[in-house]
Amino acid sequence: MIRFTLLLIASWVVMTTTHEVGHLIGGWLGGGTLQHAELRPWHLPHSHFAPDPHPLLTLWSGPFVGAVVPLLVAIAIGKPSVWFIANFCVLANGVYLAVAWFTGDPFLDTPRLLAAGASPLSIAIYCALTLGWGYPAFRGNCQALFRKKTVKLSQRNISD
Repeated sequence: MIRFTLLLIASWVVMTTTHEVGHLIGGWLGGGTLQHAELRPWHLPHSHFAPDPHPLLTLWSGPFVGAVVPLLVAIAIGKPSVWFIANFCVLANGVYLAVAWFTGDPFLDTPRLLAAGASPLSIAIYCALTLGWGYPAFRGNCQALFRKKTVKLSQRNISD
C-alpha cells in the first residue's frame, strides 16, 4: 500500500508538472507573454499569457505534453513503475478535460478551449483516446501492483 501511495503521489506531481509545462511551452511557441505561472503540484497549477496570439496552441499543449511526454519516458525506460505514472498521466489528462467540460468552470482548460474556438469534436476525440487507453492501462498497472503484493504475502504464509 505504501508503494501504491508513493506512485500515486509521484504520478500527480508528474501529471500536473508536464501538463502545465506543456501550456508554458505552447504559450512561448505561440508568442504569448507570460503574466503568471504556478507550478507547485499541491496548488492548482496554472499559467496566464496576455497577450496570447495563439490560445489554442497554448491550451492544447498542456494536455498533449501532459500525456505524451510521460508515455515517451515510459517507452524509453520501460519499468512498471514508470508505466504506472505514464498511464496515470494519460488517464488524468483525459478525465480532466472531460470533467472540465461538464463543470463549465471558465478557469479550466475545456471551457477555455471552446471559447478559443476548439471544436467540441476535437475535445471529444482527445477524451475518448486518453480515457480509452488510459483507463484499461492504468487499471492493469494497479492490478499488477496489487497482485505482486498478494503473491508476496501468499509466499510468506507458505514459508512460515
